[in-house]
Amino acid sequence: MDQKKSRPKRKMNSPWLLLVLGGVLLVVAALLYFANRGGGDVSGTPVISVEPASIDYGDQTFGTNLTFDFEVTNKGDGTLRFQEKPYIEILEGC
Repeated sequence: MDQKKSRPKRKMNSPWLLLVLGGVLLVVAALLYFANRGGGDVSGTPVISVEPASIDYGDQTFGTNLTFDFEVTNKGDGTLRFQEKPYIEILEGC
């Protein structure tokens, strides 16, 4: 005869375990979100530096393609953030 051995059923505590782990993960995610939300050190003062400050190509005819390189750095001790999209202004005759 084939007799199957029956094992006593254990009461599962996994719903509580999953609930606790889920809560811990939510707290960690919230802490990481708010820690990175500022984007870094907000106690210092950012100072933007652009080199060279101006470029003079002299007189050029219309339609001439010119290129240049410049470097933008933060010389301050705070995080440099742009509130608007940066742009370059071209001044004639300066």
